[in-house]
Amino acid sequence: MALAGVVILAGCGNESKSKVSAGSGSEYETLELRYQGSVGSVTYPELAEELGYLAPLKLKWIGNTISGPQDIQTAATGQSDFGGAFNGAIIKLISAGAPVKAVIGYYGIDENTYGGFYVLDDSPIKTAKDLIGKKIGVNTLGAHSEFVIKEYLRRNGLTEDEIKQVTLVVIPPVNSEQTLRQKQIDVAALGSLLRDKALERGGIRRLFSDYDLFGTFTAGSYVFTNKFIKDNPNTVRKFVEATGKAIEWARTTPREQVIAKYKEIIEKRGRKEDATAIQYWKSTGIAGKGGYIRESEFKVWTDWLVKDGELKEGQIKLSDLYTNEFSAFQNDQEKK
Repeated sequence: MALAGVVILAGCGNESKSKVSAGSGSEYETLELRYQGSVGSVTYPELAEELGYLAPLKLKWIGNTISGPQDIQTAATGQSDFGGAFNGAIIKLISAGAPVKAVIGYYGIDENTYGGFYVLDDSPIKTAKDLIGKKIGVNTLGAHSEFVIKEYLRRNGLTEDEIKQVTLVVIPPVNSEQTLRQKQIDVAALGSLLRDKALERGGIRRLFSDYDLFGTFTAGSYVFTNKFIKDNPNTVRKFVEATGKAIEWARTTPREQVIAKYKEIIEKRGRKEDATAIQYWKSTGIAGKGGYIRESEFKVWTDWLVKDGELKEGQIKLSDLYTNEFSAFQNDQEKK
């Protein structure tokens, strides 16, 4: 299992390499944070740096991630300083022994920002039961889409044996629509740009979405290793504060201005990438102010993993999974 490799490597990672020491007299332990980006999109830490919230810290881009689980594994092994993934994937990684902890939410779902599961208009699939024996295209296994699909199936009465008969096929998101239209899969997971462009072309309909199941909900978080947090508490606090401020800037700034800023950042960084997806940005989708993590956003998945037999009751504590101690917005949230 991929996670097992992380546990072995986590103790001998290279997180002390490529560091820029803040030097004596600075309140920050290190001034450089290595990270993976995402093609054609802007992360909130990148936005924070552009808006000046992150200074004097600087980001060092080391490449692009292919998925959330890969991103947090890279952080766990010390190849990067932080990474982000679906909260369920974070729980699985920590339960496998990886020494990481979530510090701030960075993506979520709401009525404007969500992941949908689509079939062709003429598909015979109308209900969850109809998915037995069918193929669903997802971007990666063990992450957001897989959890959502299984939750949908369970809520609609499928047995565990029936759920095993629903096949998840890993397909790059950019190929999902075409693969669906060619009938190589029966259902495609589509979000943001890919969803909206597919709907514009017509001929598909939504079977269900993560928003249908969970409503507004922060779904993923950024993690650091426990060692990095212990050795660099002021740096982590600055990162969380700056990223939280960037989230609130995106939440409260007119959509057109957010899109313009994202396009500016993509053009400035010169990675030769297509910025088309940015024009479809609609909202942060993040429930907690400034990325504040709510207990339910992890508990729902620990409970789910216990039901799924992947965790034992009481095997892992919520306090092992995340912390809000660095959040600049915790007073606002905890007064509610």
